[in-house]
Amino acid sequence: MEKGLLDQYADVKNYVLKHSLRQDDLLKELQDLTQNMPEKSMQIPPEQGQFLSMLIQLTAAKKVIEIGVFTGYSSLCMARSLPADGKIIGLDVSEEWTNIAKTYWQRAGVSDKIDLRLAPAIESLDTMIANNETETVDLIFLDADKEKYLTYYERSLSLLKSGGLLVIDNVLLFGSVVKHDRLEDDMPSKLSKASIIEVDALNKKIVDDDRVDLTMLTMADGISLVRKK
Repeated sequence: MEKGLLDQYADVKNYVLKHSLRQDDLLKELQDLTQNMPEKSMQIPPEQGQFLSMLIQLTAAKKVIEIGVFTGYSSLCMARSLPADGKIIGLDVSEEWTNIAKTYWQRAGVSDKIDLRLAPAIESLDTMIANNETETVDLIFLDADKEKYLTYYERSLSLLKSGGLLVIDNVLLFGSVVKHDRLEDDMPSKLSKASIIEVDALNKKIVDDDRVDLTMLTMADGISLVRKK
């Protein structure tokens, strides 16, 4: 779990977590398990999972897409807040990671709310569009390969209902979007120059996109809330 911008103010963050975070034993177990993996930086922090849960409740979402499932922390948080007839369509390519997710979904009793589709996410989104599912989705959480964020954005807008919400993770990329034009070509693989340029380009596109309403939050590694008009 990489540090977000608020982590530099440790006392403030500790206060916020002490007075707002509610994380039960199952979520904590999944968090701890994932933190022992080499890919641990891909996991959202627990306060972001709680935030997603709140968004599900505030929007009364029933049909949700998650682009990038990983070990299932975020989908577990969202699924718990869905109504009995709600559904998350989870898109990922890793059977190894999502097998962990399925174990915890089962233990939480939410497996029946999650439709996992193992295939490149763009292919899955295009299939949904081809199957006339445009403008049928209430909420989409985007947290996948950053080099495709612009493509994911357009597919998401096609699938969202009017008034639907797109939640985009990692829009700050640990502050690197501010200075990407000065980065060296030999960036660490976990934070490639291509991904930084893509995310920065998406941020610039959304702020001028009159199809949507927008707010950007500094929670975690930056989250954009994009509401389709």
